[in-house]
Amino acid sequence: MTSLDGVRALTFDLFGTVLDLDGSLVPPLARFFGERGAGVDAAVFWAQWRARQRIEQYQDTILMLGHSGYLETCRRALRYTLRLNGIGVDDGTDDAIMAFWQDLSPYPEVLDALARLTPRYDLVALSNGNAHFLEHLATNRIGWDFDAVISVGEVGAFKPHPAVYRHAAKTLGLEPAQCLMVSANSFDVLGARACGYRAAFVNRRDMPYEDSPLQPDLTVPTFTELADALL
Repeated sequence: MTSLDGVRALTFDLFGTVLDLDGSLVPPLARFFGERGAGVDAAVFWAQWRARQRIEQYQDTILMLGHSGYLETCRRALRYTLRLNGIGVDDGTDDAIMAFWQDLSPYPEVLDALARLTPRYDLVALSNGNAHFLEHLATNRIGWDFDAVISVGEVGAFKPHPAVYRHAAKTLGLEPAQCLMVSANSFDVLGARACGYRAAFVNRRDMPYEDSPLQPDLTVPTFTELADALL
């Protein structure tokens, strides 16, 4: 593919792109609420939680009061969502639910695709996660030795802040156009493209893209098709 011939590194979002958040979190949420007779639909709860998490991250970056980190904004969003559903937050419920994040699993086709891509590209995790959490996930849950693991904590702002993408390119010793952002989150693709990256939108759920001239270079449904397109 001529337009991507200059790409040397693939920078991967982890949450929702490499890691299957729905498949990893909805089942334990369902068991948790079921055991307590909470009468909460786990899938609906997770959708509310995920949406609120994005708001917490944007507020964290915009207010510039000090970067809280991924897990802290996730916990804030959880506590909000528990209250939204009439569930108390002062009995350790948030601690029990937050523990589920330690057991995230990748989508089933990811490792095979990474193995196909690694001879040609540097494979880099570029994530909103806390550095220690990313190391745990890469080693113990994904089981892949990335060429680099870059946390937004090094910048102090969540994606899609432009400093994140510029910092990653500089860290890798590359120009932005030599990096291709791979993400299932359209805001992440948009942020990367705005900084001069190439980008692939892994659109697992057939979602609409942002109303923007900054379009992805590739749109694929899974990592299998991503590897097919890049090799």
